[in-house]
Amino acid sequence: MEQVSSQVVYHNPWMTVREDVIRHPDGSPGLYGVVEKPDFALVLPRWSRGFWLVEQYRYPIGRHAWEFPQGGWSAGSGGDQLSLARQELAEETGLHASEMRHLGHLFAAYGFSNQGFDIYLATGLTEGEPDREVSEQGMRHKAFTDGEVAQLILAKQLVDAPSLAALTLYHLTSTVAG
Repeated sequence: MEQVSSQVVYHNPWMTVREDVIRHPDGSPGLYGVVEKPDFALVLPRWSRGFWLVEQYRYPIGRHAWEFPQGGWSAGSGGDQLSLARQELAEETGLHASEMRHLGHLFAAYGFSNQGFDIYLATGLTEGEPDREVSEQGMRHKAFTDGEVAQLILAKQLVDAPSLAALTLYHLTSTVAG
């Protein structure tokens, strides 16, 4: 597949949307809409019997939902993904981890976006006070057992695809390692 042309059709501080005219291998034309977003970090805060999750209102779906702490660098700031993971964990939950293990890198929705995310397992947790951003008003955090996390998924209260993918990766790596 070959890119023939590319045009930015929308841009704000969080994303760029471009329209690419492409040529398929057989020479036929095509069109792609691509959402460019910076990578983010997602943290699985593990305690002895389960995980800590955060619940917040997600405007695009018009409801509250549970998910793992996650986020990206704010405009004008940056650093490595491990630092971002530690920052998001502390900001959203007040938790600090003595150990952070990188589990992998996945893509959020590669059919239309280049955004990826790094997954970290946080253990050796100590509690503190969250320091949430304005956009995280109303967020809450809570520890759940593994069984309760499964129930949240079945009850459609944990519906965030990156969180579910991260949890799957955790279980696969735990099975292989253990």
